[in-house]
Parts: sequence; structure tokens; C-alpha cells
Amino acid sequence: MPKTEVIKRPIEKIGWDLKKSAWSAVIESLAIIIFGILMIVWPDITIAVIANILGAIFIVSGIYQIINYFVVKGQNDFFNNGLLVGVISLLVGIAAIVIGDSIANVFRIIIGIWMIYESLVRVNTAIKLHSVGIQSWKYIVIIALIMLALGLFVVFNTGAIFQLIGWVMVVAGIVGIVGDVMFMQQINTVVDKLTK
Repeated sequence: MPKTEVIKRPIEKIGWDLKKSAWSAVIESLAIIIFGILMIVWPDITIAVIANILGAIFIVSGIYQIINYFVVKGQNDFFNNGLLVGVISLLVGIAAIVIGDSIANVFRIIIGIWMIYESLVRVNTAIKLHSVGIQSWKYIVIIALIMLALGLFVVFNTGAIFQLIGWVMVVAGIVGIVGDVMFMQQINTVVDKLTK
């Protein structure tokens, strides 16, 4: 196998990994936008549906954990907490379905934390871009800080109505996509600098 072909494969893999990461971030931003639109148009229904979906997931997970505990003889394993995890998951799932309206604040906090996480990922990306000399890192930091501020607003503004939170999510998602597109435009430059 020629030497150039051996070198070419890792370079292609680096580029592919960067593109995959960027597209994953775009999909997450689109998900934030979609949730935001749903919160604007149908806030009450959206919360109820999400509560029921989460409840069903926890219930199925709980039942699986409980059955699995007895099937694999987990009671003989001191480190197997499957039964406890299963019972707690089952109770959380039932609670989410029965008192779905009351978990609206929890849902708001989860959305905010998700947005904060997304912003920190972008700050990390900007730091890496700066380390290889890509000038657009500054714009990605600005975008990440805007998203961080919006995420903090969602987490700490307990009085915000869900339509407002929906609009904040839509703006955060759009800002995120702008940052992701800026990053994708620099992928070839990043790969060149990393492989020199």
C-alpha cells in the first residue's frame, strides 16, 4: 500500500468526525427550534405529551430493570441495584403521567440545562479552533455566549410563560445553527492545520 494512501485515511477520518460532530450539533439545534415552536403554538399540549412520553419511557425502563434483576439472579450480586433502580424508574414514570402538569418547571429547567450544555460545547469548539489558528473562533464564542445567556434565562426565570420560553428556544436554535454552519465552513482548514 503506498505511503500517501496510509496518510490519506486518517485525514479523511478526521474530516469525517468533524463533519459528523457538526451535523449532530445542527440536528440538536433543530430539535431545540422544533420544541420551541411547539411551546409557542401548543404550550399546554406539548408539556402534557412530553410528560406522558417521559412517563412511558421511565415505566418501560423500570419494568425491564425489575424483570432483568430476577432473570439474571441479581439478588445474589451485592453490586446489582437493578431492583431499586427499576422501582424508582417505575414510580417516576407513573408520577410523570399522573401529575404531568406539575413537572412543567422541571421540563423548563431540563431545556435550559440542555441549552447551556450546547453553548459550552460550542465554547469548547471555539477554543480548539483558536488553538489551530482559525480566526472565526471569536464569532463562535459570541454565538455560544448568546446561547448560554438564553439557557440561563430559561433555567432561572421561573415566571416566564411557556410561549416566551418557546421563543427563546427558537432564537437559541437559530443562533446554534449559525455557529454550526460557521464551523462547517472551517472544517477543511482545521484538517489541513491538524495534519501538517
